[in-house]
Amino acid sequence: MVRKEVLNPSVTLLEVDAPKIARKALPGQFIILRIDDDGERIPLTIGDYDREKGTITIIFQKVGLTTMLLGDLNVGDEIKDFVGPLGVPTHVDEGVKRVCVVGGGVGCAIAYPQAKYLHQAGYEVDVIAGFRSKDIVILEEEFKAACTNFYLTTDDGTYGEKGFVTDKLKALIEAGNQYDLVIAIGPVPMMKFVCKTTEPFGIKTLVSLNPIMVDGTGMCGGCRVTVGGKVKFACVDGPDFDGHQVDFDELMNRNTIYREQEAAAKEQHECRLEHLGRKLIQ
Repeated sequence: MVRKEVLNPSVTLLEVDAPKIARKALPGQFIILRIDDDGERIPLTIGDYDREKGTITIIFQKVGLTTMLLGDLNVGDEIKDFVGPLGVPTHVDEGVKRVCVVGGGVGCAIAYPQAKYLHQAGYEVDVIAGFRSKDIVILEEEFKAACTNFYLTTDDGTYGEKGFVTDKLKALIEAGNQYDLVIAIGPVPMMKFVCKTTEPFGIKTLVSLNPIMVDGTGMCGGCRVTVGGKVKFACVDGPDFDGHQVDFDELMNRNTIYREQEAAAKEQHECRLEHLGRKLIQ
């Protein structure tokens, strides 16, 4: 690992030396990593890449055991497995000229490379970035440099405009902004309601799905989602899908399957750390 930056108390950026992945990575793709021999495999979207330096940037929220351990790593440390690029790169249909990229919370880390790539490719790109409050805002300056118009919202109004990203998106559309495509990335409920916002206007909406995943090759079936009434695998058919066709309710239910086990693993790890801390004090 060559760089670490703490973006806010729960979100961390790591820049990883991975030249073979950096050589081929494209926006929308992801990696799967494993911290050590006993660790679980988790997918993380590629937040950025530098082909010349041979590095991949990942940005993640510390919510479970693996992301907590990942956040404890420092420059010079190694990650056991770092595999990619996986998934299908984001595809933009011919004729698209104006795009609105909508990011929610840590999902903004995934939305950023999309906006950056489209902006550099000559598309007119508007970005709406939404957060709960000012203290967790990330990548504001990076977004401003990677879009035509930037709008920031917070749920509590402590920064930017008060309200949800869907409020701002609807206001922009009703004000006459004609988007050919909307790309929504963030919590599943947020993506669901972005799609409900764009559907009456007939605006194609892509969402990036990050369900439970194990091998990343379509073999285990853990990342299956229902799209247009058919079973798809996010690792090989996605992660981008037509949001108007996604069964979001099923996705939300499946994403909570291992919640109890995840909480138990995190608690056990924290208890061991507390025990070690007490022994060191003694």
